[in-house]
This record gives sequence, structure tokens and C-alpha cells, in this order.
Amino acid sequence: MLHRFLPLLTLIFPLVANADQAGPVDQVSHWRQSNEQIIVDRFAGLLAIPNVAADQINIRRNAAHISEMLKMAGMQVELLELKGSNPVVFAEKRVPGASKTIMIYIHYDGQPVNPANWDSDPWLPVMRTDMVENAGVEVPMRAPFDPQWRIFARSAGDDKAPIIALQSALLALKHAGVEPSVNLKVFMEGEEEAGSPNLRRMLEKYKDRLGADLWLFCDGPAHQSRRWQLVYGVRGTYGFNLTVYGANRPLHSGHYGNWAPNPIMLLTGLIASMRAPDGMIRVDGFYDQVLPLTDAEQAAIAAAPQMDRLLSADLGIAGPETTDRLELAITRPAMNIRGIQAGNVGSKARNVIPPSATASIGLRLVPAQTPDYLRAAVEKHIEGQGFHIIRDEPRDEDRQQHDLLARVNWSPSGGYPAYRTDFDNPLAMQVSSLLNDLSDNTLIQTPSMGGSLPIYIVKEVLDTPVVILPIANHDNNQHGANENLRLQNLWDAIEIYAAILTGL
Repeated sequence: MLHRFLPLLTLIFPLVANADQAGPVDQVSHWRQSNEQIIVDRFAGLLAIPNVAADQINIRRNAAHISEMLKMAGMQVELLELKGSNPVVFAEKRVPGASKTIMIYIHYDGQPVNPANWDSDPWLPVMRTDMVENAGVEVPMRAPFDPQWRIFARSAGDDKAPIIALQSALLALKHAGVEPSVNLKVFMEGEEEAGSPNLRRMLEKYKDRLGADLWLFCDGPAHQSRRWQLVYGVRGTYGFNLTVYGANRPLHSGHYGNWAPNPIMLLTGLIASMRAPDGMIRVDGFYDQVLPLTDAEQAAIAAAPQMDRLLSADLGIAGPETTDRLELAITRPAMNIRGIQAGNVGSKARNVIPPSATASIGLRLVPAQTPDYLRAAVEKHIEGQGFHIIRDEPRDEDRQQHDLLARVNWSPSGGYPAYRTDFDNPLAMQVSSLLNDLSDNTLIQTPSMGGSLPIYIVKEVLDTPVVILPIANHDNNQHGANENLRLQNLWDAIEIYAAILTGL
């Protein structure tokens, strides 16, 4: 846990409101402190509704519940429907005299769960003093709360926290009698974790309703230093399964070892030919489309606090695989080996040569790489290693005609490209200036986060700039077991939203 090291650092600064924002932000802070139990109870109630995108009954329960939350906060709400799609919760609050409109994007669906891997029911929120990995103990979900405590449930960090934070900010402003200074729209998607298969059609159908001067994507983890962060882009994503073959059945390793091809060796050799130990990709042409970072982007990375040494200690590794700092490494394309399946190990191991070996491989794209170009480059490389590419299980004719067979199956969604907003976008500069003042000049700005979001679709359909404001703690275990949200991140998010809504 990084918070163990933070007292030794000069990285974390208290929440200090600039004089221009002191009134509404202080009032919101006071309201939050007086209503923490109510906020936590509402958050727990939202988290208790299962939200896997394929579970349409519970997805609609989520949409209805969130709609009521936003209505309570003074917004006009409706569900945007599209045949074959989960509903989008769309809400709007128009402010007389406001000249700018901000669209806040949040997704309310979450990753599937395997309850056996969790230390508690993923749909029954609990409070703990720390991460499970750090022996955090369960405590009653009752005020007063230690801001370092965490609430555990699926989607606590990704991505229901912004929902409760936004509602709380709006309720606090309403209680204080403070109107936002901008028109506010909210777009809450219900299938982001399923790859946003209908987002483009949804944006196209309701294009006239979705106009805004800036989209603020509220997703992803905050910086490891726990300083506030504004992110200007995301990497794209694409993936494929790669299977190589040996004999058409398992073979006794004593009778056929050193003679029959071993698919595990073939697969690991092929992977090593594509990716170097330092993470660099060895596929010819893979970097041809990459746009270099601008001077401003490089300067922003250099100005961010270096967390590599402390993060390595926290993660239990001697050091990263690259000599580049983390913030720079995630602006490059990546090839991640997500998993390998072949044979058996441990007590289930047998003295056999398996008939096949499969790897699941994920690609992270940066501007201006395209999935189609990288697909062609990867397949050309595989063929250059002597493999014949197939799309289905090999036939007898395939085995007889080719020494090396590789089945390549790409993600059916087709993947999507990266996105990056310019640092000099006028409205993004206003947001960054506001947050920097509010955080006592400690705001971190980064060109890109390491993960992926379908932001490029917003740009293509609506031609609206997008920036990302992550609020979840970096160690929230998103997509994994024991997902959690640190309460201080939630408290900060409420005040950040209030500052943006009243300060622009």
C-alpha cells in the first residue's frame, strides 16, 4: 500500500480551495461531512444491484435506480433506448445564462465476477480498514468513517463511484442554494465493460440531444501518488488468440520426445519473436503509425512525481521491465500476454507432449495506430516465422501440407484506436487551471492513461473534445476480485465535481 510511504513524501497536499471557489466548495465539504452515512448507504444500495452487461434484468434495475438518484438531485432524466442495446441513462440540467455545456460520461455496468475468488460477496458491500492483501479487517458500515477505509463490491471503483459522487455534489449545491455555472448533461452507458458494441449507434441516433462543449469521462484510476490528475487520452485496444499445433493427439514424452514437435516450445518461441523482455514489440512496422509526444506532453510527464521505486516495492517486484518511468511507458504501444493454456502442471502433470498450446494476447494502441494495420503487421510476422495461418481447427490436409500451423482468431469486436486531446484545448485548459488552483498547484496532467475507453467514437460522431477525470484509488482492484474504493477518493470526488460545476 502506497499510503504507508506517503508521510515520507512531499507529494500529497491537503484539499485547499482557492479563494474564488471557497464559498461553494466549502459548503459542499461541510454538507458531505454532515451526510457521510447517507452517502455511504446510498452507495452501498447502488453497489448491491448486480450490473454485468449481459444480465439485462439487473441492468435495467440499475438504470431505474440511477434515474431516481439523478432526479433526486434535480436533473431531468430519461432512458435512451436502442434495439439490442442496454439503455443509456441520460440526464440534463439547464442553467439560465450558462454559455457552456459539460457532458459527464460514466458507465454503470461492471465486469463479470467469480465469487469464489472474493473474500466477501461481490454484490454485498462491506467496509474494511485496508485492502484484503494488506490484512484489512471488516468494520461496521457506520459513521464516523476513517477516510482510509474502503468499501468493497464489484464496480466500487469502476465505475459506480462517480455516480454517487456526482449525485452528492448536486445535492450539496442544491442544499447550499448554489446553481452550477454551466449546463450539465450526463451520459451513463450500460455496456462499456462489454466493449461498447452499441455506443456508435446510440450516439448517432441521439446526436441532436448530446451536444456539449466538452465531454468529461469519469473512469479509471487516479495517479499512484494520490494527487489529482487530469488525463488527455487513452490507449486503444485489440486482441487475439494464438494457437499452435503439434501431433493430432497427446504423445508419450519418452517415446516421442526430441522427435515430435512440442507446441509449448513453438508457442513460447513465437511469442519471444514478437515481444522483447523490455516490452518492445519486435513486429516489423508495428511502430510506423505512432505519433511522437509533443513538447508539452513530454514536459507534463517530466513534471509528474516519480512513483516507480515505491510502486515496485508495493507490488513486490525488484523493478519494472523497462528503463522508462511508468507515465512514459504507458504512452507507447504494448503487447500483453494475457494467458497461456497447454498441458497440465503440478499434481496433474503427465509425461506427454500436448497436441496444442494457446496464448491470449492483448494489444494496446496509441495515436495514430489502427487495428487493421496492426492486424496485418502481426499476421505478416507470424507467417515470416514459417507458420501457415488458419482460422479454425486444422484439417488433415493442413497438417500434411504445412510443418507449422498457427490458428489466429482476432477479437470479434474489431478493437478500437487510441484517442488524445491537445493540451491547448481551451476548455480543457480551463478545467486544468481550475483543478490546479483548487489543489494548491499540485494537479498532475498526463497525455494518456494506460487503459482503454471508446472515446474515439465520441470524437468521430460528435466532434467534441474529451478529457478524463479519474477518481478511483489506483489500487482499487478494478476488473479483479475484492474491488474497492477508498473513502477519501469519494470525498475528494464530491468536492471536485462541485468545483467544476461552479467554477467554469
